[in-house]
Amino acid sequence: MAKRKKNSNKIPLKSPEDIKQMRVACELASEILQKTAKFIQAGKTTGEVDAYAAELMKERDVVSAFLGYRGFPGYICISPNEEVVHGIGDDRVIQDGDIISIDVGIVKNGWIGDNATTVPVGNVDEETKRLLAVTEQSLYEALQHAKDGVFLADLCGAVAEYVRPFKFGVVKEFVGHGVGQELHEEPQVPNYRPMGRTPRLREGMVLAVEPMINAGTPRVKILDDGWTVITGDKKNSAHFEHTVHVTKDGPDILTARPREATPELLGITL
Repeated sequence: MAKRKKNSNKIPLKSPEDIKQMRVACELASEILQKTAKFIQAGKTTGEVDAYAAELMKERDVVSAFLGYRGFPGYICISPNEEVVHGIGDDRVIQDGDIISIDVGIVKNGWIGDNATTVPVGNVDEETKRLLAVTEQSLYEALQHAKDGVFLADLCGAVAEYVRPFKFGVVKEFVGHGVGQELHEEPQVPNYRPMGRTPRLREGMVLAVEPMINAGTPRVKILDDGWTVITGDKKNSAHFEHTVHVTKDGPDILTARPREATPELLGITL
């Protein structure tokens, strides 16, 4: 889940014990995300997918980090096709050729795990597969900068710099964020190089890095439900996210899972 918030210079640092607790939460979030992704298929409704994720959370004795947050009504965010983020599960039937973005955030022992992926359903066209591959790779381009001493701007800028040659739109209105015992902590983590000076990353920072990339215009709008964000031209959007711990040796991806949208897996070339 990505929201803008007020700027602050207070970026929390997690202790080794904090990271141990976060690792448990993030591994559970990753497991629930992966199982929910496998559950998605043509003919199911987005509401059924949300209910399935809720049951997984109950089985693993965790709670949704999203349900009730600022009034959000779903257990997960589920956003088909032109929906960018913050989609709400309902009676919309998933169709062959759709892409479904799912964002899973959970709380375990007071700590949050947050991650997202975009799932292709059945016969997805080649341009949409390119969108998925580029978006996922842009996430990993950013993650490699999650190292002590690196400027936050370099991590953020890596997303847009990778995406730019493919002519896709980088969403600017919604951003990644710090995460820990609160869903949205400092700093903001945009998917483009921010203007001005940004802090250096320090060991113990934990970031939710989450590129949101549109097939067409980067512009978005919010629907009347006050939550669902769609692309300005109603073309598809993709969303991938990991929670990453900054260390002196580089990224420690707390929500680690196998790659899902490489060109090889999708049967395309970029």
